Amino acid sequence: MRTRVKICCITSPEALALAVRYGADALGLVGPMPSGTGIIDLDTARSLAAATPPPVASFLLSCATDPEALVEQARHVAPTAIQIVDAVAPEAYARLRRELPALKIVQVVHVTGERTIAEALDVARRVDALLLDSGVPDAPVKVLGGTGRVHDWEISRRIAQASPVPVFLAGGLTPENVTEAIRTVRPFGVDLCTGLRTEGRLDERKLAAFMRAVAAA
Repeated sequence: MRTRVKICCITSPEALALAVRYGADALGLVGPMPSGTGIIDLDTARSLAAATPPPVASFLLSCATDPEALVEQARHVAPTAIQIVDAVAPEAYARLRRELPALKIVQVVHVTGERTIAEALDVARRVDALLLDSGVPDAPVKVLGGTGRVHDWEISRRIAQASPVPVFLAGGLTPENVTEAIRTVRPFGVDLCTGLRTEGRLDERKLAAFMRAVAAA
Protein backbone atom coordinates (compact mmCIF):
# COMPACT_ATOMS: atom_id res chain seq x y z
CA MET A 1 0.00 0.00 0.00
CA ARG A 2 1.29 3.46 -0.89
CA THR A 3 2.19 5.61 2.09
CA ARG A 4 0.33 8.92 2.02
CA VAL A 5 2.24 12.15 2.58
CA LYS A 6 0.96 15.16 4.48
CA ILE A 7 3.11 18.28 4.27
CA CYS A 8 2.40 20.49 7.26
CA CYS A 9 3.13 24.15 8.06
CA ILE A 10 1.99 25.46 4.69
CA THR A 11 2.05 29.25 5.01
CA SER A 12 1.83 30.63 1.48
CA PRO A 13 0.38 29.94 -1.98
CA GLU A 14 3.93 29.28 -3.21
CA ALA A 15 4.53 26.56 -0.61
CA LEU A 16 1.10 25.10 -1.35
CA ALA A 17 1.85 24.87 -5.07
CA LEU A 18 5.27 23.33 -4.42
CA ALA A 19 3.88 20.62 -2.12
CA VAL A 20 1.11 19.78 -4.58
CA ARG A 21 3.56 19.62 -7.49
CA TYR A 22 5.66 17.05 -5.64
CA GLY A 23 2.67 14.82 -4.94
CA ALA A 24 1.47 15.66 -1.42
CA ASP A 25 -1.79 13.96 -0.51
CA ALA A 26 -2.65 16.50 2.19
CA LEU A 27 -1.55 19.91 3.42
CA GLY A 28 -1.44 21.09 7.02
CA LEU A 29 -2.48 24.63 7.94
CA VAL A 30 -1.38 25.51 11.47
CA GLY A 31 -3.87 27.78 13.19
CA PRO A 32 -3.11 29.85 16.32
CA MET A 33 -0.96 27.83 18.76
CA PRO A 34 0.87 28.44 22.04
CA SER A 35 4.13 27.46 20.29
CA GLY A 36 5.40 25.73 17.18
CA THR A 37 6.29 26.26 13.54
CA GLY A 38 4.37 27.66 10.57
CA ILE A 39 1.58 29.30 12.56
CA ILE A 40 -0.86 31.36 10.49
CA ASP A 41 -4.06 33.25 11.23
CA LEU A 42 -7.43 31.72 10.41
CA ASP A 43 -8.09 34.06 7.49
CA THR A 44 -4.85 32.93 5.83
CA ALA A 45 -5.76 29.32 6.55
CA ARG A 46 -9.14 29.88 4.93
CA SER A 47 -7.61 31.25 1.73
CA LEU A 48 -5.09 28.39 1.54
CA ALA A 49 -7.79 25.77 2.16
CA ALA A 50 -9.86 27.27 -0.65
CA ALA A 51 -6.82 27.16 -2.96
CA THR A 52 -6.04 23.49 -2.26
CA PRO A 53 -6.90 21.50 -5.40
CA PRO A 54 -8.88 18.26 -5.02
CA PRO A 55 -8.14 15.47 -4.35
CA VAL A 56 -5.47 16.99 -2.10
CA ALA A 57 -6.89 17.37 1.42
CA SER A 58 -6.52 20.43 3.66
CA PHE A 59 -6.07 19.91 7.40
CA LEU A 60 -6.66 22.77 9.86
CA LEU A 61 -4.54 22.26 12.98
CA SER A 62 -6.34 23.57 16.05
CA CYS A 63 -5.32 23.69 19.70
CA ALA A 64 -8.86 24.59 20.78
CA THR A 65 -10.46 22.22 23.27
CA ASP A 66 -13.85 23.88 23.58
CA PRO A 67 -16.38 22.23 21.22
CA GLU A 68 -17.89 25.55 20.14
CA ALA A 69 -14.47 27.00 19.28
CA LEU A 70 -13.58 23.94 17.23
CA VAL A 71 -16.82 24.21 15.26
CA GLU A 72 -16.35 27.97 14.71
CA GLN A 73 -12.79 27.54 13.45
CA ALA A 74 -13.75 24.69 11.11
CA ARG A 75 -16.67 26.67 9.72
CA HIS A 76 -14.48 29.71 9.11
CA VAL A 77 -11.61 27.88 7.40
CA ALA A 78 -13.69 25.18 5.65
CA PRO A 79 -10.92 22.53 5.52
CA THR A 80 -11.28 18.90 4.52
CA ALA A 81 -10.29 17.84 8.04
CA ILE A 82 -9.69 19.33 11.45
CA GLN A 83 -6.57 18.11 13.22
CA ILE A 84 -7.05 18.51 16.98
CA VAL A 85 -3.64 18.78 18.61
CA ASP A 86 -4.67 18.70 22.28
CA ALA A 87 -6.83 16.31 24.27
CA VAL A 88 -10.58 17.05 24.17
CA ALA A 89 -13.70 15.66 25.80
CA PRO A 90 -15.87 13.20 23.85
CA GLU A 91 -18.52 15.92 23.45
CA ALA A 92 -16.16 17.84 21.17
CA TYR A 93 -16.20 15.01 18.65
CA ALA A 94 -19.97 14.61 18.96
CA ARG A 95 -20.52 18.34 18.40
CA LEU A 96 -18.33 18.35 15.30
CA ARG A 97 -20.16 15.30 13.93
CA ARG A 98 -23.55 16.92 14.47
CA GLU A 99 -22.78 20.34 13.07
CA LEU A 100 -20.21 19.51 10.35
CA PRO A 101 -20.93 15.94 9.24
CA ALA A 102 -18.73 16.14 6.13
CA LEU A 103 -15.67 17.24 8.13
CA LYS A 104 -13.05 14.58 8.89
CA ILE A 105 -11.72 14.52 12.44
CA VAL A 106 -8.05 13.72 13.06
CA GLN A 107 -6.83 13.51 16.65
CA VAL A 108 -3.18 14.06 17.51
CA VAL A 109 -1.82 11.75 20.19
CA HIS A 110 1.57 12.68 21.63
CA VAL A 111 3.65 9.57 22.17
CA THR A 112 5.14 9.90 25.64
CA GLY A 113 5.36 6.27 26.78
CA GLU A 114 3.53 2.96 27.09
CA ARG A 115 0.40 4.66 28.44
CA THR A 116 -0.04 6.31 25.04
CA ILE A 117 -1.16 3.00 23.50
CA ALA A 118 -4.36 2.75 25.53
CA GLU A 119 -5.02 6.48 25.12
CA ALA A 120 -4.69 6.28 21.35
CA LEU A 121 -6.87 3.21 20.93
CA ASP A 122 -9.58 4.73 23.12
CA VAL A 123 -9.81 7.94 21.11
CA ALA A 124 -9.58 6.04 17.81
CA ARG A 125 -13.18 4.91 18.36
CA ARG A 126 -14.40 8.51 17.98
CA VAL A 127 -12.35 9.92 15.10
CA ASP A 128 -11.52 9.31 11.45
CA ALA A 129 -7.74 9.08 11.87
CA LEU A 130 -4.96 9.38 14.44
CA LEU A 131 -1.73 11.33 14.10
CA LEU A 132 1.12 10.26 16.36
CA ASP A 133 3.46 13.13 17.23
CA SER A 134 6.22 14.08 19.67
CA GLY A 135 4.75 17.03 21.56
CA VAL A 136 4.87 17.73 25.28
CA PRO A 137 1.28 18.58 26.24
CA ASP A 138 2.12 18.74 29.96
CA ALA A 139 4.84 21.40 29.60
CA PRO A 140 4.28 24.83 31.25
CA VAL A 141 3.85 26.19 27.71
CA LYS A 142 2.28 23.35 25.79
CA VAL A 143 4.31 21.95 22.90
CA LEU A 144 1.71 20.52 20.55
CA GLY A 145 3.69 19.89 17.36
CA GLY A 146 6.47 21.12 15.13
CA THR A 147 9.12 19.84 17.55
CA GLY A 148 11.44 18.17 15.05
CA ARG A 149 11.89 15.38 17.63
CA VAL A 150 11.56 11.64 17.06
CA HIS A 151 9.58 9.55 19.54
CA ASP A 152 9.58 5.79 20.22
CA TRP A 153 8.57 4.21 16.91
CA GLU A 154 8.00 0.85 18.57
CA ILE A 155 5.08 2.34 20.49
CA SER A 156 3.79 3.94 17.30
CA ARG A 157 4.04 0.57 15.52
CA ARG A 158 1.89 -1.10 18.17
CA ILE A 159 -0.73 1.64 17.88
CA ALA A 160 -0.76 1.46 14.08
CA GLN A 161 -1.20 -2.32 14.16
CA ALA A 162 -4.16 -2.17 16.57
CA SER A 163 -5.92 1.01 15.44
CA PRO A 164 -9.33 0.69 13.74
CA VAL A 165 -8.67 3.95 11.85
CA PRO A 166 -5.75 5.16 9.69
CA VAL A 167 -2.64 6.33 11.53
CA PHE A 168 -0.30 9.12 10.41
CA LEU A 169 3.22 9.21 11.82
CA ALA A 170 4.84 12.56 12.65
CA GLY A 171 7.65 13.82 14.81
CA GLY A 172 11.20 14.46 13.63
CA LEU A 173 10.82 12.87 10.21
CA THR A 174 13.40 13.83 7.58
CA PRO A 175 14.48 12.60 4.14
CA GLU A 176 17.21 10.64 5.96
CA ASN A 177 15.01 8.69 8.41
CA VAL A 178 11.56 8.41 6.82
CA THR A 179 12.30 5.16 4.97
CA GLU A 180 13.23 3.46 8.25
CA ALA A 181 10.22 5.04 9.98
CA ILE A 182 7.79 3.68 7.40
CA ARG A 183 9.34 0.20 7.46
CA THR A 184 9.19 0.16 11.27
CA VAL A 185 5.75 1.62 11.93
CA ARG A 186 3.86 0.82 8.70
CA PRO A 187 1.63 3.91 9.03
CA PHE A 188 -1.14 4.89 6.65
CA GLY A 189 0.67 8.17 6.12
CA VAL A 190 3.56 10.35 7.24
CA ASP A 191 3.43 13.99 8.24
CA LEU A 192 6.21 16.50 8.63
CA CYS A 193 7.00 20.18 8.92
CA THR A 194 10.40 21.17 10.31
CA GLY A 195 12.27 18.39 8.48
CA LEU A 196 11.52 20.06 5.14
CA ARG A 197 12.17 23.68 6.04
CA THR A 198 15.22 25.88 5.59
CA GLU A 199 15.22 29.36 7.13
CA GLY A 200 11.50 29.01 7.81
CA ARG A 201 10.49 28.05 4.26
CA LEU A 202 9.59 24.82 2.51
CA ASP A 203 12.80 23.64 0.83
CA GLU A 204 12.31 22.11 -2.62
CA ARG A 205 15.52 20.09 -2.44
CA LYS A 206 14.53 18.52 0.87
CA LEU A 207 10.99 17.94 -0.34
CA ALA A 208 12.21 16.10 -3.46
CA ALA A 209 14.53 13.94 -1.35
CA PHE A 210 11.75 13.17 1.09
CA MET A 211 9.34 12.04 -1.60
CA ARG A 212 12.04 9.78 -3.08
CA ALA A 213 12.66 8.25 0.36
CA VAL A 214 8.94 7.61 0.91
CA ALA A 215 8.72 5.88 -2.48
CA ALA A 216 11.76 3.76 -1.59
CA ALA A 217 10.03 2.47 1.53
